[in-house]
Amino acid sequence: MTINILAIGDVGNNLSTLRKFTKTKIHIINSPKDDAGIFTYDDNYELFENYKILDQVKKINEIKNNFDFCITMGVGERIAYLADLNYVSLYVGRDIDAPRFIKNSTEEWFNQPLHTLNFLERRFYRRVFDSAIAHVGGRWILPYLKKFSKNYIRLDRVIIDPTLFNDATKPIDKKKERFTFFCPQRFGLSKGTDILWEAIKYCKTDFDIIQVDWRDVGTDQERRTSLKIRESRPKQVKLIPMIKRNEITKYYTWADAVIGNLRIGDFENIELESIFCKKPVINYADKSIQYILENKQVESPFLPTSNKPKEIAKVIDKVVESKQFRDDLLEREREFVLEIANTEKIAQWWDSLFEQMVSKHNSIHRNSSKFTLKLNLILFLIGNRLYSKKIFNFLINKFRGKHQS
Repeated sequence: MTINILAIGDVGNNLSTLRKFTKTKIHIINSPKDDAGIFTYDDNYELFENYKILDQVKKINEIKNNFDFCITMGVGERIAYLADLNYVSLYVGRDIDAPRFIKNSTEEWFNQPLHTLNFLERRFYRRVFDSAIAHVGGRWILPYLKKFSKNYIRLDRVIIDPTLFNDATKPIDKKKERFTFFCPQRFGLSKGTDILWEAIKYCKTDFDIIQVDWRDVGTDQERRTSLKIRESRPKQVKLIPMIKRNEITKYYTWADAVIGNLRIGDFENIELESIFCKKPVINYADKSIQYILENKQVESPFLPTSNKPKEIAKVIDKVVESKQFRDDLLEREREFVLEIANTEKIAQWWDSLFEQMVSKHNSIHRNSSKFTLKLNLILFLIGNRLYSKKIFNFLINKFRGKHQS
């Protein structure tokens, strides 16, 4: 029997990649593409027609009977909750290190809150979080899951598409004047761009960095900070326009090396993608972050192991000046990455998890009472300060039973 999973939201194309390799059938529905989404989204998504939560919930209610279970990422969690689904939530970043249910929550590298929600809003998002059957995450976000959830599931492996990211792709037709790093991630403190700029001041070698012109724009502080970082970039940094996801491999294979995240102490997708394309990566590896594969602890080979600018500069210079150093680093990184991103093993892990969930919860329906569903919706609408006459009338009609739950 084939299991059919409804996926609401897909951060970083994790689920779109996963569905290529699982026995489980995964149907993804995502928010409409914004300016960045045009470049970063996978091509094979169903999209909501708009950002209106009530319309999105209505859409899910129309299609949910076609599925056995649900998985969510990002804001997809609240949609699944309002549609009364059984769901697991997958976390990969700021949706859990600065959760909406914590007052004035902020990421550690900012002092301006990421979310400034009122009591009812925070209460609503806490119920959304607590209503998930399980919370899945790994590596650097695991401590946050442990802090907030008793139903967390550790995930150490990462899915990368080897049919898209490989060294067989023909490089872009672009001249290189000197050793060239590729940096496809956003400008921002979360990526350690400020640390990289400082490290470059201590470098003794000659090189270029090709940086995608893409900035953090979440809060006012993020926008100001990322713009300041952009404007203060060193002369070695050359900006290029954003690249569509299906074109980025050409840049990996063209570059001499790749620079990844220099702040969080862990790798993200771009580091793994570049290793699949056989390009060495500079990525800060916090040795306190553990990886467990086949019940054994595995150590990350990425360098540097400190994100102090002078230490980063030393690694940059070694990568630029020594082919032997680059080759040795790439060999260690590939051995690690090909195991932690083993497509077959990660697909089997997810197939097993979905089988367990469907076996334990024999329907996608949570089967809450009509009163509970109405209460959930009211809490969301009032919490979001929607006091218009239209909303008031909508709620009155809901309680009078004029609208289907």
